[in-house]
Amino acid sequence: MSRTYLGMPAFPRAAAGSTRDGMLRANLRHATHTIRAKRAAAVAELEDWERLRAAGAAVKDRTLRHLDHYLLRLEENVTLAGGTVHWAADADEANRIVTDLVRATGEREVVKVKSMVTQETGLNAALERAGIRAYETDLAELIVQLGDDLPSHILVPAIHRGRREIRDIFRDRMADWGRPAPEGLTDRPADLAEAARLHLREKFLRCKVGISGANFMVAETGTLIVVESEGNGRMCLTLPETLISVVGIEKTVPTWRDLEIYLQLLPRSSTAERMNPYTSMWTGTTDEDGPRDFHLVLLDNGRTDTLADEVGRQALRCIRCSACLNVCPVYERAGGHAYGSPYPGPIGAILTPQLRGLASPLEESLPFASSLCGACYEVCPVAIDIPEVLVHLRERVVEGGPVTVGGNRTVIRPAKRHALERAAMRAAGWTFDHPAALRRAQRLAARTRHAHPRRLPGPGRAWSDTRELPEVPEESFRDWWARTRGGRP
Repeated sequence: MSRTYLGMPAFPRAAAGSTRDGMLRANLRHATHTIRAKRAAAVAELEDWERLRAAGAAVKDRTLRHLDHYLLRLEENVTLAGGTVHWAADADEANRIVTDLVRATGEREVVKVKSMVTQETGLNAALERAGIRAYETDLAELIVQLGDDLPSHILVPAIHRGRREIRDIFRDRMADWGRPAPEGLTDRPADLAEAARLHLREKFLRCKVGISGANFMVAETGTLIVVESEGNGRMCLTLPETLISVVGIEKTVPTWRDLEIYLQLLPRSSTAERMNPYTSMWTGTTDEDGPRDFHLVLLDNGRTDTLADEVGRQALRCIRCSACLNVCPVYERAGGHAYGSPYPGPIGAILTPQLRGLASPLEESLPFASSLCGACYEVCPVAIDIPEVLVHLRERVVEGGPVTVGGNRTVIRPAKRHALERAAMRAAGWTFDHPAALRRAQRLAARTRHAHPRRLPGPGRAWSDTRELPEVPEESFRDWWARTRGGRP
Protein backbone atom coordinates (compact mmCIF):
# COMPACT_ATOMS: atom_id res chain seq x y z
CA MET A 1 0.00 0.00 0.00
CA SER A 2 1.33 3.42 -0.87
CA ARG A 3 1.67 5.96 1.89
CA THR A 4 -0.81 8.81 2.29
CA TYR A 5 -0.39 12.57 2.45
CA LEU A 6 -1.99 12.88 5.90
CA GLY A 7 0.09 14.64 8.52
CA MET A 8 2.72 15.96 6.13
CA PRO A 9 4.57 19.14 7.21
CA ALA A 10 3.94 22.64 5.90
CA PHE A 11 5.43 23.48 2.53
CA PRO A 12 8.48 25.45 3.78
CA ARG A 13 9.64 22.60 6.00
CA ALA A 14 9.03 19.91 3.35
CA ALA A 15 10.67 21.99 0.62
CA ALA A 16 13.72 22.64 2.82
CA GLY A 17 14.46 18.93 2.63
CA SER A 18 13.61 18.25 -1.01
CA THR A 19 15.61 21.20 -2.36
CA ARG A 20 18.77 19.64 -0.86
CA ASP A 21 18.26 16.42 -2.87
CA GLY A 22 20.56 16.83 -5.87
CA MET A 23 19.28 13.80 -7.78
CA LEU A 24 15.66 14.88 -7.32
CA ARG A 25 16.37 18.35 -8.63
CA ALA A 26 18.29 16.97 -11.61
CA ASN A 27 15.43 14.59 -12.49
CA LEU A 28 12.84 17.36 -12.19
CA ARG A 29 14.86 19.88 -14.16
CA HIS A 30 15.48 17.49 -17.06
CA ALA A 31 11.88 16.23 -17.21
CA THR A 32 10.09 19.57 -16.84
CA HIS A 33 12.32 21.38 -19.33
CA THR A 34 11.84 18.61 -21.89
CA ILE A 35 8.06 18.50 -21.50
CA ARG A 36 7.55 22.26 -21.63
CA ALA A 37 9.74 22.66 -24.73
CA LYS A 38 7.72 20.02 -26.57
CA ARG A 39 4.45 21.57 -25.38
CA ALA A 40 5.46 25.00 -26.64
CA ALA A 41 6.17 23.56 -30.10
CA ALA A 42 2.85 21.67 -30.19
CA VAL A 43 0.85 24.73 -29.15
CA ALA A 44 2.62 26.94 -31.70
CA GLU A 45 1.19 24.80 -34.50
CA LEU A 46 -2.34 26.13 -33.85
CA GLU A 47 -3.17 29.65 -34.99
CA ASP A 48 -6.40 29.61 -32.98
CA TRP A 49 -4.85 28.43 -29.69
CA GLU A 50 -5.85 31.57 -27.78
CA ARG A 51 -9.42 31.29 -29.07
CA LEU A 52 -9.54 27.64 -28.05
CA ARG A 53 -8.21 28.62 -24.63
CA ALA A 54 -10.87 31.29 -24.22
CA ALA A 55 -13.57 28.87 -25.35
CA GLY A 56 -12.39 26.24 -22.87
CA ALA A 57 -12.58 28.76 -20.02
CA ALA A 58 -16.00 30.04 -21.11
CA VAL A 59 -17.56 26.58 -21.35
CA LYS A 60 -16.19 25.60 -17.94
CA ASP A 61 -17.47 28.81 -16.35
CA ARG A 62 -20.93 28.37 -17.86
CA THR A 63 -21.05 24.76 -16.69
CA LEU A 64 -20.00 25.68 -13.16
CA ARG A 65 -22.70 28.38 -12.97
CA HIS A 66 -25.34 25.76 -13.80
CA LEU A 67 -23.63 22.69 -12.39
CA ASP A 68 -26.72 21.49 -10.52
CA HIS A 69 -28.66 21.30 -13.80
CA TYR A 70 -25.93 19.47 -15.71
CA LEU A 71 -25.29 16.96 -12.93
CA LEU A 72 -28.95 15.97 -12.82
CA ARG A 73 -28.95 15.62 -16.59
CA LEU A 74 -25.81 13.49 -16.39
CA GLU A 75 -27.38 11.24 -13.75
CA GLU A 76 -30.51 10.82 -15.86
CA ASN A 77 -28.59 9.80 -18.98
CA VAL A 78 -26.17 7.47 -17.18
CA THR A 79 -29.18 5.72 -15.61
CA LEU A 80 -31.00 5.47 -18.94
CA ALA A 81 -27.90 3.83 -20.42
CA GLY A 82 -27.88 1.11 -17.75
CA GLY A 83 -25.47 2.61 -15.21
CA THR A 84 -26.02 3.40 -11.53
CA VAL A 85 -25.13 6.80 -10.07
CA HIS A 86 -24.01 7.28 -6.46
CA TRP A 87 -23.46 10.66 -4.76
CA ALA A 88 -20.60 11.10 -2.29
CA ALA A 89 -20.41 14.23 -0.14
CA ASP A 90 -16.86 13.56 1.02
CA ALA A 91 -13.91 11.16 0.77
CA ASP A 92 -15.15 8.78 3.48
CA GLU A 93 -18.51 8.37 1.80
CA ALA A 94 -16.92 7.75 -1.60
CA ASN A 95 -14.56 5.12 -0.16
CA ARG A 96 -17.44 3.43 1.65
CA ILE A 97 -19.54 3.28 -1.53
CA VAL A 98 -16.69 1.80 -3.60
CA THR A 99 -15.75 -0.70 -0.89
CA ASP A 100 -19.35 -1.91 -0.60
CA LEU A 101 -19.66 -2.24 -4.37
CA VAL A 102 -16.50 -4.35 -4.59
CA ARG A 103 -17.59 -6.52 -1.65
CA ALA A 104 -20.93 -7.12 -3.35
CA THR A 105 -19.11 -8.77 -6.27
CA GLY A 106 -17.34 -11.20 -3.93
CA GLU A 107 -13.95 -10.18 -5.38
CA ARG A 108 -10.87 -9.27 -3.37
CA GLU A 109 -8.76 -7.74 -6.13
CA VAL A 110 -9.30 -4.75 -8.43
CA VAL A 111 -7.37 -3.11 -11.24
CA LYS A 112 -7.24 0.67 -11.43
CA VAL A 113 -6.61 3.10 -14.22
CA LYS A 114 -4.85 6.27 -13.06
CA SER A 115 -7.27 8.38 -11.02
CA MET A 116 -6.19 11.44 -9.06
CA VAL A 117 -9.52 11.64 -7.30
CA THR A 118 -8.97 8.23 -5.66
CA GLN A 119 -5.59 9.51 -4.48
CA GLU A 120 -7.51 12.45 -3.04
CA THR A 121 -9.86 10.17 -1.13
CA GLY A 122 -7.23 7.60 -0.08
CA LEU A 123 -9.20 4.79 -1.72
CA ASN A 124 -6.36 2.26 -1.90
CA ALA A 125 -5.82 2.41 1.86
CA ALA A 126 -9.57 2.09 2.48
CA LEU A 127 -9.76 -0.98 0.23
CA GLU A 128 -6.79 -2.57 1.95
CA ARG A 129 -8.45 -2.13 5.34
CA ALA A 130 -11.41 -4.04 3.89
CA GLY A 131 -9.18 -6.87 2.68
CA ILE A 132 -9.25 -5.78 -0.97
CA ARG A 133 -6.05 -5.29 -2.96
CA ALA A 134 -5.93 -2.57 -5.61
CA TYR A 135 -3.41 -2.80 -8.45
CA GLU A 136 -2.33 0.42 -10.16
CA THR A 137 -1.90 -0.15 -13.89
CA ASP A 138 -0.57 3.16 -15.16
CA LEU A 139 3.19 2.65 -15.56
CA ALA A 140 4.17 5.61 -13.41
CA GLU A 141 1.53 4.79 -10.79
CA LEU A 142 2.82 1.20 -10.75
CA ILE A 143 6.32 2.49 -10.02
CA VAL A 144 4.96 4.61 -7.19
CA GLN A 145 2.93 1.73 -5.73
CA LEU A 146 5.74 -0.81 -5.88
CA GLY A 147 8.11 1.70 -4.28
CA ASP A 148 5.69 2.43 -1.41
CA ASP A 149 5.87 6.02 -2.60
CA LEU A 150 3.58 8.93 -3.40
CA PRO A 151 2.93 10.58 -6.79
CA SER A 152 4.80 13.85 -7.31
CA HIS A 153 3.39 15.07 -10.65
CA ILE A 154 -0.06 15.14 -12.24
CA LEU A 155 0.97 13.72 -15.61
CA VAL A 156 4.14 11.81 -14.65
CA PRO A 157 3.62 10.61 -11.05
CA ALA A 158 7.10 9.05 -10.90
CA ILE A 159 8.92 12.05 -12.37
CA HIS A 160 11.18 12.10 -9.30
CA ARG A 161 12.55 8.62 -10.07
CA GLY A 162 15.46 7.85 -12.38
CA ARG A 163 15.75 4.77 -14.59
CA ARG A 164 18.14 2.97 -12.24
CA GLU A 165 15.83 3.56 -9.30
CA ILE A 166 12.91 2.17 -11.30
CA ARG A 167 14.91 -0.92 -12.27
CA ASP A 168 15.76 -1.55 -8.63
CA ILE A 169 12.13 -1.11 -7.55
CA PHE A 170 10.93 -3.57 -10.20
CA ARG A 171 13.63 -6.08 -9.33
CA ASP A 172 13.04 -5.88 -5.58
CA ARG A 173 9.26 -5.46 -5.31
CA MET A 174 7.44 -6.92 -8.32
CA ALA A 175 7.40 -10.42 -6.85
CA ASP A 176 5.57 -9.13 -3.77
CA TRP A 177 2.69 -7.95 -5.97
CA GLY A 178 2.55 -10.67 -8.62
CA ARG A 179 4.77 -11.72 -11.51
CA PRO A 180 8.44 -11.00 -10.67
CA ALA A 181 10.71 -8.89 -12.83
CA PRO A 182 12.65 -10.76 -15.57
CA GLU A 183 16.13 -12.01 -14.71
CA GLY A 184 18.87 -9.58 -15.60
CA LEU A 185 16.51 -6.61 -15.94
CA THR A 186 18.34 -3.54 -17.26
CA ASP A 187 17.42 0.14 -16.96
CA ARG A 188 16.68 0.50 -20.69
CA PRO A 189 13.20 2.10 -21.03
CA ALA A 190 12.06 -0.65 -23.40
CA ASP A 191 13.08 -3.37 -20.92
CA LEU A 192 11.36 -1.59 -18.03
CA ALA A 193 8.17 -1.16 -20.06
CA GLU A 194 8.21 -4.83 -21.07
CA ALA A 195 8.64 -5.91 -17.44
CA ALA A 196 5.63 -3.79 -16.47
CA ARG A 197 3.57 -5.15 -19.38
CA LEU A 198 4.22 -8.76 -18.40
CA HIS A 199 3.53 -8.00 -14.73
CA LEU A 200 0.23 -6.27 -15.46
CA ARG A 201 -1.12 -8.55 -18.18
CA GLU A 202 -2.02 -11.35 -15.76
CA LYS A 203 -3.87 -8.87 -13.57
CA PHE A 204 -5.90 -7.54 -16.49
CA LEU A 205 -6.92 -11.08 -17.40
CA ARG A 206 -7.68 -12.15 -13.82
CA CYS A 207 -9.37 -9.22 -12.07
CA LYS A 208 -13.14 -8.91 -12.53
CA VAL A 209 -13.52 -5.42 -11.04
CA GLY A 210 -12.05 -2.25 -12.52
CA ILE A 211 -11.88 1.20 -10.92
CA SER A 212 -11.32 4.33 -12.95
CA GLY A 213 -11.54 8.07 -12.88
CA ALA A 214 -12.58 10.17 -15.87
CA ASN A 215 -11.21 13.21 -17.61
CA PHE A 216 -14.65 14.37 -18.73
CA MET A 217 -18.33 13.46 -18.39
CA VAL A 218 -20.80 14.52 -21.09
CA ALA A 219 -24.14 15.43 -19.54
CA GLU A 220 -25.91 15.29 -22.93
CA THR A 221 -25.46 11.50 -23.26
CA GLY A 222 -24.10 10.25 -19.93
CA THR A 223 -20.78 9.38 -21.58
CA LEU A 224 -17.48 9.20 -19.65
CA ILE A 225 -14.09 9.78 -21.25
CA VAL A 226 -10.62 8.65 -20.19
CA VAL A 227 -7.55 9.83 -22.12
CA GLU A 228 -4.23 8.03 -21.63
CA SER A 229 -1.08 7.10 -23.48
CA GLU A 230 -0.38 3.44 -22.69
CA GLY A 231 -3.53 1.41 -23.31
CA ASN A 232 -3.77 0.28 -19.69
CA GLY A 233 -6.91 2.37 -19.32
CA ARG A 234 -8.57 0.61 -22.24
CA MET A 235 -7.84 -2.73 -20.58
CA CYS A 236 -9.28 -1.61 -17.23
CA LEU A 237 -12.39 -0.18 -18.83
CA THR A 238 -13.29 -3.11 -21.08
CA LEU A 239 -12.11 -6.41 -19.55
CA PRO A 240 -13.62 -6.40 -16.00
CA GLU A 241 -17.19 -7.50 -15.41
CA THR A 242 -17.82 -4.56 -13.06
CA LEU A 243 -16.57 -1.02 -13.64
CA ILE A 244 -16.66 1.64 -10.89
CA SER A 245 -15.75 5.21 -11.88
CA VAL A 246 -15.05 7.80 -9.18
CA VAL A 247 -15.19 11.31 -10.62
CA GLY A 248 -15.22 14.85 -9.25
CA ILE A 249 -18.42 16.71 -10.07
CA GLU A 250 -16.48 19.49 -11.83
CA LYS A 251 -15.47 17.13 -14.68
CA THR A 252 -18.89 17.62 -16.30
CA VAL A 253 -19.25 19.23 -19.74
CA PRO A 254 -22.67 19.90 -21.25
CA THR A 255 -22.40 18.50 -24.81
CA TRP A 256 -20.27 16.54 -27.25
CA ARG A 257 -19.57 19.77 -29.09
CA ASP A 258 -18.03 21.21 -25.91
CA LEU A 259 -15.90 18.09 -25.50
CA GLU A 260 -14.23 18.82 -28.85
CA ILE A 261 -12.54 21.89 -27.35
CA TYR A 262 -10.88 19.96 -24.53
CA LEU A 263 -9.75 17.08 -26.73
CA GLN A 264 -7.67 19.69 -28.57
CA LEU A 265 -6.45 21.56 -25.50
CA LEU A 266 -5.54 18.64 -23.24
CA PRO A 267 -3.10 16.53 -25.30
CA ARG A 268 -1.07 19.50 -26.51
CA SER A 269 -0.85 20.96 -23.01
CA SER A 270 -0.03 17.70 -21.25
CA THR A 271 1.93 15.31 -23.49
CA ALA A 272 2.63 17.77 -26.38
CA GLU A 273 0.72 15.51 -28.79
CA ARG A 274 -1.73 16.61 -31.47
CA MET A 275 -4.23 14.04 -30.26
CA ASN A 276 -4.27 11.54 -27.46
CA PRO A 277 -3.06 8.00 -28.27
CA TYR A 278 -5.95 6.32 -26.38
CA THR A 279 -9.27 8.09 -25.92
CA SER A 280 -11.78 5.68 -24.37
CA MET A 281 -15.47 6.57 -24.17
CA TRP A 282 -18.30 4.56 -22.66
CA THR A 283 -21.98 5.15 -22.04
CA GLY A 284 -23.58 2.88 -19.46
CA THR A 285 -23.52 -0.83 -20.31
CA THR A 286 -24.01 -2.84 -23.48
CA ASP A 287 -24.91 -6.52 -23.74
CA GLU A 288 -21.90 -8.73 -24.54
CA ASP A 289 -19.56 -5.74 -24.83
CA GLY A 290 -17.56 -4.42 -21.90
CA PRO A 291 -18.55 -4.55 -18.21
CA ARG A 292 -21.98 -5.90 -17.28
CA ASP A 293 -22.31 -3.46 -14.36
CA PHE A 294 -21.29 0.19 -14.35
CA HIS A 295 -21.33 2.46 -11.30
CA LEU A 296 -20.55 6.17 -11.31
CA VAL A 297 -19.58 7.74 -7.97
CA LEU A 298 -19.89 11.54 -8.16
CA LEU A 299 -17.63 13.18 -5.59
CA ASP A 300 -18.05 16.60 -3.98
CA ASN A 301 -15.39 16.66 -1.21
CA GLY A 302 -15.15 20.45 -0.98
CA ARG A 303 -15.99 21.27 -4.59
CA THR A 304 -19.30 23.02 -3.88
CA ASP A 305 -17.57 25.05 -1.16
CA THR A 306 -14.98 26.07 -3.75
CA LEU A 307 -17.75 26.91 -6.18
CA ALA A 308 -19.16 29.41 -3.68
CA ASP A 309 -15.95 31.47 -3.87
CA GLU A 310 -16.27 33.88 -6.81
CA VAL A 311 -12.49 34.24 -7.16
CA GLY A 312 -11.35 30.76 -6.16
CA ARG A 313 -13.90 28.82 -8.19
CA GLN A 314 -11.86 29.19 -11.39
CA ALA A 315 -9.61 26.42 -9.99
CA LEU A 316 -12.47 24.02 -10.85
CA ARG A 317 -11.84 24.68 -14.55
CA CYS A 318 -8.66 22.60 -14.28
CA ILE A 319 -8.39 19.74 -16.78
CA ARG A 320 -5.31 18.22 -15.04
CA CYS A 321 -2.87 18.82 -17.90
CA SER A 322 0.08 19.67 -15.58
CA ALA A 323 1.37 22.46 -17.84
CA CYS A 324 1.59 24.79 -14.84
CA LEU A 325 3.91 22.39 -12.99
CA ASN A 326 6.34 22.20 -15.87
CA VAL A 327 6.95 25.97 -15.98
CA CYS A 328 6.91 26.65 -12.23
CA PRO A 329 10.34 27.54 -10.76
CA VAL A 330 9.14 26.57 -7.27
CA TYR A 331 7.89 23.13 -8.31
CA GLU A 332 11.05 22.47 -10.32
CA ARG A 333 13.18 22.96 -7.22
CA ALA A 334 10.94 21.61 -4.47
CA GLY A 335 9.24 18.66 -6.21
CA GLY A 336 5.68 17.46 -5.83
CA HIS A 337 5.87 15.76 -2.43
CA ALA A 338 6.48 19.08 -0.68
CA TYR A 339 2.89 20.14 -1.48
CA GLY A 340 1.46 17.35 0.70
CA SER A 341 -1.36 16.63 -1.74
CA PRO A 342 -2.15 14.60 -4.87
CA TYR A 343 -2.37 18.01 -6.56
CA PRO A 344 1.14 19.50 -6.55
CA GLY A 345 2.52 22.61 -8.16
CA PRO A 346 0.67 25.88 -8.80
CA ILE A 347 -2.74 24.26 -9.30
CA GLY A 348 -2.32 22.32 -6.06
CA ALA A 349 -1.37 25.51 -4.23
CA ILE A 350 -4.84 26.91 -4.98
CA LEU A 351 -6.94 23.75 -5.21
CA THR A 352 -5.87 21.90 -2.06
CA PRO A 353 -6.55 24.78 0.41
CA GLN A 354 -10.01 25.17 -1.09
CA LEU A 355 -10.98 21.49 -1.16
CA ARG A 356 -9.64 20.79 2.33
CA GLY A 357 -10.10 24.24 3.84
CA LEU A 358 -7.38 25.91 5.88
CA ALA A 359 -7.35 22.93 8.19
CA SER A 360 -3.65 22.77 9.10
CA PRO A 361 -0.35 24.62 8.68
CA LEU A 362 0.13 22.72 5.40
CA GLU A 363 -2.96 24.18 3.73
CA GLU A 364 -2.18 27.62 5.16
CA SER A 365 1.33 27.49 3.67
CA LEU A 366 0.43 26.45 0.12
CA PRO A 367 -0.80 29.84 -1.19
CA PHE A 368 2.66 31.20 -0.32
CA ALA A 369 4.47 28.44 -2.28
CA SER A 370 4.84 30.66 -5.33
CA SER A 371 6.95 33.49 -6.71
CA LEU A 372 3.85 34.96 -8.45
CA CYS A 373 5.83 35.05 -11.71
CA GLY A 374 2.67 34.32 -13.71
CA ALA A 375 4.12 31.60 -15.93
CA CYS A 376 1.41 29.17 -14.76
CA TYR A 377 -1.34 31.48 -16.00
CA GLU A 378 0.35 31.95 -19.37
CA VAL A 379 0.40 28.21 -20.13
CA CYS A 380 -2.94 27.18 -18.57
CA PRO A 381 -5.16 25.88 -21.40
CA VAL A 382 -8.32 27.05 -19.62
CA ALA A 383 -6.88 30.41 -18.51
CA ILE A 384 -7.00 29.89 -14.73
CA ASP A 385 -5.48 33.04 -13.24
CA ILE A 386 -3.51 31.14 -10.61
CA PRO A 387 -1.61 34.21 -9.30
CA GLU A 388 -4.92 36.00 -8.69
CA VAL A 389 -6.25 33.06 -6.66
CA LEU A 390 -2.96 32.72 -4.76
CA VAL A 391 -3.14 36.34 -3.62
CA HIS A 392 -6.83 35.88 -2.76
CA LEU A 393 -6.02 32.86 -0.59
CA ARG A 394 -3.06 34.59 1.04
CA GLU A 395 -5.43 37.31 2.15
CA ARG A 396 -7.77 34.68 3.58
CA VAL A 397 -4.93 33.07 5.53
CA VAL A 398 -3.64 36.35 6.96
CA GLU A 399 -6.91 38.21 7.52
CA GLY A 400 -9.47 35.42 7.93
CA GLY A 401 -13.04 36.27 6.95
CA PRO A 402 -16.20 34.67 5.55
CA VAL A 403 -15.94 31.33 3.74
CA THR A 404 -18.21 28.41 2.89
CA VAL A 405 -17.52 25.17 4.77
CA GLY A 406 -19.72 22.14 4.31
CA GLY A 407 -22.26 24.28 2.46
CA ASN A 408 -22.59 26.75 5.35
CA ARG A 409 -21.24 30.30 5.51
CA THR A 410 -18.88 30.82 8.40
CA VAL A 411 -16.09 33.16 9.46
CA ILE A 412 -12.58 31.82 9.94
CA ARG A 413 -9.99 33.42 12.17
CA PRO A 414 -6.66 34.70 10.86
CA ALA A 415 -3.75 32.28 11.04
CA LYS A 416 -1.78 32.74 14.27
CA ARG A 417 1.63 32.70 12.60
CA HIS A 418 0.83 35.90 10.70
CA ALA A 419 0.08 38.14 13.68
CA LEU A 420 3.37 40.05 13.33
CA GLU A 421 2.81 40.51 9.60
CA ARG A 422 -0.71 41.84 10.18
CA ALA A 423 0.55 44.29 12.81
CA ALA A 424 3.30 45.52 10.48
CA MET A 425 0.92 46.00 7.57
CA ARG A 426 -1.60 47.87 9.73
CA ALA A 427 1.14 50.14 11.06
CA ALA A 428 2.37 50.78 7.52
CA GLY A 429 -1.15 51.49 6.34
CA TRP A 430 -1.75 53.98 9.13
CA THR A 431 1.57 55.71 8.41
CA PHE A 432 0.85 56.07 4.70
CA ASP A 433 -2.56 57.52 5.56
CA HIS A 434 -0.93 60.27 7.68
CA PRO A 435 1.60 62.34 5.65
CA ALA A 436 3.07 64.10 8.69
CA ALA A 437 3.80 60.76 10.38
CA LEU A 438 5.32 59.39 7.15
CA ARG A 439 7.59 62.45 6.87
CA ARG A 440 8.82 62.06 10.45
CA ALA A 441 9.43 58.32 9.95
CA GLN A 442 11.45 58.97 6.78
CA ARG A 443 13.61 61.60 8.47
CA LEU A 444 14.21 59.34 11.46
CA ALA A 445 15.22 56.49 9.15
CA ALA A 446 17.65 58.78 7.29
CA ARG A 447 19.30 60.05 10.46
CA THR A 448 19.85 56.53 11.82
CA ARG A 449 20.85 54.99 8.48
CA HIS A 450 24.36 54.01 9.57
CA ALA A 451 22.99 52.02 12.49
CA HIS A 452 20.65 49.87 10.36
CA PRO A 453 21.51 46.13 10.18
CA ARG A 454 22.07 44.49 6.79
CA ARG A 455 20.09 41.44 7.88
CA LEU A 456 16.84 41.16 9.77
CA PRO A 457 16.67 39.47 13.17
CA GLY A 458 14.19 36.84 14.36
CA PRO A 459 11.51 35.67 11.89
CA GLY A 460 12.79 38.10 9.26
CA ARG A 461 16.11 36.27 9.07
CA ALA A 462 14.80 33.77 6.50
CA TRP A 463 13.98 36.64 4.14
CA SER A 464 17.30 38.47 4.51
CA ASP A 465 19.38 35.27 4.30
CA THR A 466 19.01 35.43 0.51
CA ARG A 467 18.81 39.19 -0.10
CA GLU A 468 20.26 42.38 1.34
CA LEU A 469 18.16 45.11 2.88
CA PRO A 470 18.16 48.27 0.73
CA GLU A 471 20.21 51.18 1.98
CA VAL A 472 18.25 54.15 3.31
CA PRO A 473 19.11 57.38 1.38
CA GLU A 474 20.41 60.45 3.17
CA GLU A 475 17.16 62.28 2.53
CA SER A 476 13.71 61.30 1.36
CA PHE A 477 12.32 62.20 -2.05
CA ARG A 478 9.93 64.64 -0.39
CA ASP A 479 12.79 66.50 1.30
CA TRP A 480 14.88 66.50 -1.87
CA TRP A 481 11.97 67.91 -3.86
CA ALA A 482 11.36 70.64 -1.29
CA ARG A 483 15.06 71.56 -1.23
CA THR A 484 15.63 71.62 -4.99
CA ARG A 485 12.28 73.00 -6.14
CA GLY A 486 11.56 75.24 -3.22
CA GLY A 487 8.41 73.28 -2.42
CA ARG A 488 6.90 74.09 -5.84
CA PRO A 489 4.90 71.32 -7.63
